[in-house]
Amino acid sequence: MSIFAERLFMYRYIFVLFLIASACNSPQELSAEAIIDKAIAVACNGNCDSAEIKFTFRENLYKSRMNNGRYTMERISKDSLNEYRDVITNDGFQRFLNDSIVKIEDSISMKLSNSVNSVHYFAQLPYGLDATSVLKKKVGEATIKGKDYYKIEVRFKEEGGGTDFDDVFLYWIHKENFTVDYMAYSYNVNGGGIRFREAYNPRIINGIRFVDYKNYKPESLNVPLNELDELFQEDKLSLLSLIETEDVAVELLTKN
Repeated sequence: MSIFAERLFMYRYIFVLFLIASACNSPQELSAEAIIDKAIAVACNGNCDSAEIKFTFRENLYKSRMNNGRYTMERISKDSLNEYRDVITNDGFQRFLNDSIVKIEDSISMKLSNSVNSVHYFAQLPYGLDATSVLKKKVGEATIKGKDYYKIEVRFKEEGGGTDFDDVFLYWIHKENFTVDYMAYSYNVNGGGIRFREAYNPRIINGIRFVDYKNYKPESLNVPLNELDELFQEDKLSLLSLIETEDVAVELLTKN
């Protein structure tokens, strides 16, 4: 082998080693599924699948129980005379008036069920985003208030995705601690709408993380969810309400 050939071989060898070293030292790109899984792990600490949770939201009591794949989610409301319990389980939805089951039309049953499910869904996010009906996609990254985030879009399959399966969600997940600090969603019921939420008041209760939200909306329904973080930082979103869960209590159940 000539000196030129030997040097060429050596340079190629060094270049290959450089590529291998660069690949080993560069951070591995996380998939949308991996990011969501890490966010759930941070929020739940392995506890969400076996827990009873209670909280008050807008003067109504909410309870959930998750254990070995079985679940119960309910809302308890009262007036001056009666107590109403709206209950969702693996077997469906039922409404109770005091201790008696009330027969109601399917359309009303669906509306009540969606209302109960929605409150529990937002209160326990990101828990549940690893369900088989959830479609996840990384749509970019962003910097908000000097912190870096992954942007994860979530849609739902029609089968198993509920009656509002065509709603679209976007989550801003912190790139280092994997907390869900911002979220946005678009919905179609009641004429449709777009919301952007900023998480605040984070707290850990018996191993599970909870937050409250500042709830914003843009001036136009034509704004892509992906651009709401920019409008938020430009102070171009209107504050609608505060989403606060009060008196949160968690009881961890024995895992079988």
